[in-house]
Amino acid sequence: MPEKEIMSIGVIGAGSWGTTLANLLAEKQYRVDLWVREEEVYHQIKEEGVNKVFLPDIQLVPQLNVVRTFEEALSAKDLILMVVPSHVSREVLGQLKAHLRPGMEIITATKGIENDTLMTMSQVAESVLPPDYTKLFACLSGPSFAREVSLKHPTAVTIGCRDKAHAEKLQRVFNTEYFRVYATLDLMGVQLGGALKNVIAIAAGASDGFNFGHNTRAALITRGLAEITRLGVAMGATPLTFAGLAGMGDLVLTCTGDLSRNRTVGLKIGKGLNLDQITNGMTMVAEGIKTTRSAYELAQKKGVDLPITEQVYRILYEGKEPLVAVKDLMTRELKIELEH
Repeated sequence: MPEKEIMSIGVIGAGSWGTTLANLLAEKQYRVDLWVREEEVYHQIKEEGVNKVFLPDIQLVPQLNVVRTFEEALSAKDLILMVVPSHVSREVLGQLKAHLRPGMEIITATKGIENDTLMTMSQVAESVLPPDYTKLFACLSGPSFAREVSLKHPTAVTIGCRDKAHAEKLQRVFNTEYFRVYATLDLMGVQLGGALKNVIAIAAGASDGFNFGHNTRAALITRGLAEITRLGVAMGATPLTFAGLAGMGDLVLTCTGDLSRNRTVGLKIGKGLNLDQITNGMTMVAEGIKTTRSAYELAQKKGVDLPITEQVYRILYEGKEPLVAVKDLMTRELKIELEH
């Protein structure tokens, strides 16, 4: 049976990343409808071709169509791309369910773990949607600031999917001369790498906020990768995934880049602000804030040691003094670095 060609795509979520990916796909001559929640953003894109709220100064292609209803976004679509914050994914999928039709395929570019259930986005989808819509569920992740992709800076990402042929098809859908797409069968690892790196980025930002320097940041990235891998393996992921784009690649970007929202949260912690002060001034979601809680609770459930994540959790949710957290990290019982 010949592979069904992707011709039309519905993108759900017009934040910076959703807008960027919708624009990339429209540029490739796919028929793209971008669902926009905010009326202000809808009119900006419709009338001026710019998402001034989430992606200012980036001119979008005229082929990109914006819609306000899920019915329009899903009408006659081959592929649905989910790019909404993780904490609303379950609600949005529930609302989309009535408009799904046989043959539609779903991919997510959301990076997060649901707080109450501790589920990844694929697990959330499996708990909400019939199996026909989730057996080919895929996830796009990797080191990719939306603005840099919009400016066509060379970028490499990966798509995780349990079906090799489907992953290869999605590679072709998203790949461009500036956006190189790899593939992996480790759907769980890709999702966990993309979610958990945000927690470490908060720690790295706090380190920079304290002006601790490069030694500290390098230690946080390296030991952060070690704990991400430990939890990933405990959840069935492949260890090598975390040495790739969805693991080390995304971790380095998010811990060092000035465009990182999660690093920015950490910077503000290092400057003495508390969580309420930080979030009250944010337009865009920093997924790491909610993911910190999920990661901490997952670690407790799985019996996995995540010392950096634990200290970030205690700073964000228990009001622990950041410098006390640093001291507690540095004075723990001495360990073997790599256990074989």
